[in-house]
Amino acid sequence: MDAEGRRYLDASGQAAVVNIGHGVQEIGCAMAGQSGQIAFAHTTQFHTEPAEKLAARVLAIAPRNFQNGGRVYFTSGGSEATETAIKLARQYFLENKEPSRYRIVARRQSYHGSTLGAMSVSGNLARRAPYAPLIPEWGHVAPCFCYHCPFEKTYPECNLACADDLEAFLRASDAATVAAFLFEPVVGATLGAAPAVDGYTARIAEICRKHGILLIADEVMTGMGRTGKPFASEHWGLQPDIILTGKGIASGYAPLGAVLVAPRLVDTFEKGTAAFTHGFTYQAHPVATAAGNAVFDYLQANKLFERGTPAGEALREALRVLEKHPSVGQVR
Repeated sequence: MDAEGRRYLDASGQAAVVNIGHGVQEIGCAMAGQSGQIAFAHTTQFHTEPAEKLAARVLAIAPRNFQNGGRVYFTSGGSEATETAIKLARQYFLENKEPSRYRIVARRQSYHGSTLGAMSVSGNLARRAPYAPLIPEWGHVAPCFCYHCPFEKTYPECNLACADDLEAFLRASDAATVAAFLFEPVVGATLGAAPAVDGYTARIAEICRKHGILLIADEVMTGMGRTGKPFASEHWGLQPDIILTGKGIASGYAPLGAVLVAPRLVDTFEKGTAAFTHGFTYQAHPVATAAGNAVFDYLQANKLFERGTPAGEALREALRVLEKHPSVGQVR
């Protein structure tokens, strides 16, 4: 509501952040309540109840390969989550006695954050350009974007050429140095809500398994129900090794992100050094994770996970008439 009392519908949720809406008072009350108990506890020495509780809840809605031993690493947002995943993938291969693996391959026209590590994997050329001397180029492959197919093919006759571009890249490059492939199941900032086509994620997962590469799903935008399922990966039955989330996990009420780690990676760490060489001052912040729990309560109480799909279908149907407009190419 503005100063004159006019009400607005925030259809974008700002930067795809505010999943539950603005001004939900119980979120602020939960944060105030937590700050009145303990506002900060450094995770090198302490665990807190809100962080433990939120981790368990997020794992419970994750794909089934995260059950029974998965872990959650809380950050202050999506860029930190990407940084964490890069270092986690590198250390996983050190623990696994494969020190040659360090490169994170991603896709062109992608965005994974604004810190230098995150920009290294992001494929947005304009955003990379000013900082090009500072960031490595580990390799980028074609996006899955049928509307402007980089191969000028048509789905499904294309036989998923965009997925096979990863295989071609690995043949042409030194696959033994690649640690992970990072991608957005539904591309947000740089392609405009462009989902993967059926069969794409399965082919990508197959290629990663064949080459011993970790699969990282960036769900900072799409996680926490934004696509009608808790995580967009589930639309295709995808089981990544690592999932990044943020934005909607606290719906903008507090800075919060998370890295979900599958049990098979956890087991490798536990059999090795049993310690992840990484950390942020504000990771797993008690007030931020209290906000996350309150948002989770709101999502569940109002059945927002279940309501997302029918609401999305109704909106798309209502907007379909726009496809007849000469300036509109596609409604997604």
